Amino acid sequence: MSLQSVRQFFADNAPEIEIIELNQSTATVALAAAAHSVEPGQIAKTLSLKIKNDVILVVAKGDARLDNKKLKATFGAKARMLSCDEVVSLTGHPVGGVCPFGLENPLAVYCDISLKQYEEVLPAAGAMHSAVRIAPEKMAELTAAKWIDVCI
Repeated sequence: MSLQSVRQFFADNAPEIEIIELNQSTATVALAAAAHSVEPGQIAKTLSLKIKNDVILVVAKGDARLDNKKLKATFGAKARMLSCDEVVSLTGHPVGGVCPFGLENPLAVYCDISLKQYEEVLPAAGAMHSAVRIAPEKMAELTAAKWIDVCI
């Protein structure tokens, strides 16, 4: 279902973007980078966070780490990672396939400025073996994401 919702998202919003499906898992940044022959930073990881009563998605370069002080300064409160069950129920995507496309529920999406150093990034596409190649600016445009600086 998750991969299908991402397929539908791109069919409706950006039919020129193709979903890449591989036979091996790309569930971690290291696996995805190796499978796609790119540096780890080009893997756009999607982090599911709860801040106060809001659930948000932060997309960042694969080798970046969240900076808790920057997060708190940006959102005015501490953030916590969602549990695996919460991720699936709120995004509709399995852990390892979470992306800002084809979401089960409307969630605020933020892109960390760390992505801007690349012409092309590879976020997951709703499954542990799928991804898309996309310009960071295009990803932000398609998901109505706001640019923030919350990573190290």
